[in-house]
Amino acid sequence: MPNDRHILLLPGSLRVGSTNETVLRTAAAVAAATPGLRTTYYAGLAGLPHFDPDQDTDPLPEPVAALRAAIEAADALLVCTPEYAGTLPGAFKNLLDWTVGGTEISDKPAGWINSAGPGRGLGAEATLRTVLGYTGAAVLDEACVRLPLERGAVGGDGLVADPRVRERIGEVLARLAAG
Repeated sequence: MPNDRHILLLPGSLRVGSTNETVLRTAAAVAAATPGLRTTYYAGLAGLPHFDPDQDTDPLPEPVAALRAAIEAADALLVCTPEYAGTLPGAFKNLLDWTVGGTEISDKPAGWINSAGPGRGLGAEATLRTVLGYTGAAVLDEACVRLPLERGAVGGDGLVADPRVRERIGEVLARLAAG
């Protein structure tokens, strides 16, 4: 794995304690135990204004400028998002819409972990692939995995306790870091 790689963790859910948040917080813990790998958990989803092309000019709204700076500072992106009504949640699609006018995401390795139960989340994955492709992100198929997460798999610390799942998360991080 290349030294000192930084992965931005992008949650697609606004719900505190969601399985998507749990997966990304676990990814942060796994990365913290991996030499040369660090993560940043993006916590600004709820604060982004509704996308408005008229505001996609300098100076950008502060939350948008912070989002783009976080993307620019990262070597790769890891998304974990739920599916709502067969697609991405509106708040997360709004985040992605704000990336279209910038170049920060272009050629940036990107992947996702789908934590939905079997047969679920496919619409979100398809939309995510389409939108990330449109923004110019380098979607790494080997860093796009399904890891269904049951609520019972979460330990008292709020992280995934299953060592096999943690190992798979570590594999995704390594693929993105090498990306």
